[in-house]
Amino acid sequence: MQISSVAVFCGSRFGSRPEYAAQSRALGTALGRAGLRLVYGGGHVGLMGTVADAVLAAGGAVTGVIPAFLHSREIMHEGVTDLTVTDSMHDRKARMFAQSDAFVVMPGGLGTFDETIEIMTWRQLRQHDKPIYIVNVAGWADPLLAMVDSCIADGFASPSARNLFEVVPDVATLMTALAALPVQADARDRVTTL
Repeated sequence: MQISSVAVFCGSRFGSRPEYAAQSRALGTALGRAGLRLVYGGGHVGLMGTVADAVLAAGGAVTGVIPAFLHSREIMHEGVTDLTVTDSMHDRKARMFAQSDAFVVMPGGLGTFDETIEIMTWRQLRQHDKPIYIVNVAGWADPLLAMVDSCIADGFASPSARNLFEVVPDVATLMTALAALPVQADARDRVTTL
């Protein structure tokens, strides 16, 4: 069974480079055309809104998960296929995790870093074995990757930490990797409770 859903972590702002929005639109369009459901934070602003709108425009399905307190701050996207409002950020992340077969990290800020580090940590702790892809648009993720390398160099992480995720340069490379990725039929059911 091929994967059917992808969680995307990305900014609720647009960032300072036009490539960020362009690649976010490309990702949404590609996911929609490939028939892969987008699972994301439920907002209608910044790059997250750009990805969701592009999936919908391409005829794809979108599941949004947003905590109640961010309802107005991230301007909840009322046009998605499914929208869940949670009580907390923790519940949001757990629901996104449970509904996703793979994770894609696009440009973003502290919230994106939080989600990325957490999902990598869960994989390191063997709470899941779902693939994680970092799309290094215009080198935005270089500091994040340098931090991981620094942790390894300083003895706080094993060199195997670099195997927790794969870095790709753009959406086209990501989609090639996703298309070749088989996932077991029971992938969503074989995860330890978080």
